[in-house]
Amino acid sequence: MDKEENKDFDSKEDQTNGYIRIRKFKFVMLIFVLIFATAGITTFALAFGDEKAVKVGVNQRTEFNKLYDTYDELNKKYYKDIDKEKLINGAINGMLDSLDDPYSDYMTKEEAEKFHESISSSFQGIGAEIQEKDGNIVVVSPIKGSPAEKVGIKPNDKILAVDGKSIRGMSANEAVLLIRGEKGTKVTLTIQRAGSHDTTQMTITRDEIPVNTVYAEMMKDGIAKIQITSFSENTYNELLTALNEMDSKGMKSLIIDLRQNPGGLLDQAIKISNLFIPEGKKILQVEDRNGKREVVTAEDGKKIKVPVAVIIDKGSASASEIFAAAVSESAGIPLVGEKSFGKGTVQTASDFKDGSNMKFTTAKWLTPNANWIHQKGIVPNYQVKMPKYAELPLINPDSKYKVSSLSNEVKAAEEMLKALGYNPGKIDGYFDENTKKAVMNFQKDTKLKANGILQGNTTIQLMNKIREKIIKNDTQVNKAIELLKE
Repeated sequence: MDKEENKDFDSKEDQTNGYIRIRKFKFVMLIFVLIFATAGITTFALAFGDEKAVKVGVNQRTEFNKLYDTYDELNKKYYKDIDKEKLINGAINGMLDSLDDPYSDYMTKEEAEKFHESISSSFQGIGAEIQEKDGNIVVVSPIKGSPAEKVGIKPNDKILAVDGKSIRGMSANEAVLLIRGEKGTKVTLTIQRAGSHDTTQMTITRDEIPVNTVYAEMMKDGIAKIQITSFSENTYNELLTALNEMDSKGMKSLIIDLRQNPGGLLDQAIKISNLFIPEGKKILQVEDRNGKREVVTAEDGKKIKVPVAVIIDKGSASASEIFAAAVSESAGIPLVGEKSFGKGTVQTASDFKDGSNMKFTTAKWLTPNANWIHQKGIVPNYQVKMPKYAELPLINPDSKYKVSSLSNEVKAAEEMLKALGYNPGKIDGYFDENTKKAVMNFQKDTKLKANGILQGNTTIQLMNKIREKIIKNDTQVNKAIELLKE
């Protein structure tokens, strides 16, 4: 009995020990089975499963379901093969367009290359900064010395068509691709001047647009004038070179001309402002979406000691407005001219791996005194308009005007002839014998064929002479000189 009990006990002990060993083995085997089973299920799901199988373990962005569904439907059911890359680009572009912000854009690889050219190197085209505004392509400013400036394109001119193709509704980047081209080629723009219902066509020969953004000249009485045409990568260094040159010529005072300057890089505007503002004074404030402000102040370093005046106009935008507001509010430098464009936002550009680019607004900037000039502009201390003939509309050199012609372009020509000292008779847009006589006298003085017909070189020379007169009788520069002499 006792032995049997002992056997039973021994047997139970053996079973217990065996049980423990078996459980370890089964447990290990179970882990292997689960691993292989999971791998098999996953492989099957990836190969044959539906959309839900793919999403296992992924942080879902349900707000994009509609976008994915649209893409899939078009990809499967559209009546012809689709360009998938174009479809994706269009979706990204649509997101940015929906912001209703003319300064936020998606750029394809080709468009991005044009964008980078405009701020870092020379490029070939007509030389005009443009933007999209209310569905229209509007000129912010022509570049100094460019074909656009030479034919008389001005800030706020609308470009309605390029080579007969309407560009209404296009983004600025799309329009740029049509307007730019190789040096020596021609492009015809349909232009509508601000405040006018009339249009004119201008055929412009594209050229190499220079990279220089600073132009200096020494005027009488030791007054130097430095024009900054944009704020690009090398503008600060160009300005230092120009200032040293003017110093060597005896600079006693300085005019900074920012007219028709469409802006550019923020860092350049800050570095240049630092030359004119005492250390510790505010240059600008940058405000993010939550209202948090970063204050940028002037640092120690090179400072301009001579008296300064700054000229602005309706083509002065963005970075040029940052500079103008900074020196006005933090250094007491007087502003002369006309109210500026009014762009008070800051953009950043992000490049994608395929070379495309997204430029979007990240903040708004405020003046040192916390004024937001967006869509309002900066009103100068001394408001001075240019002569009336400086605002005359363009005349198309390809159009032919002679006796009995009647148009607004004829009227513009009559205004120009009168401003240059020729008597065209009554200024009414009607090309009569007096107009013909005035044209012939102008042609004789400029050594052109005196046939009394306004066309081609006669038209170009007429607009060139008006431009020279505007420069010679620059009321805004004259006012700046007057202030500096005081």
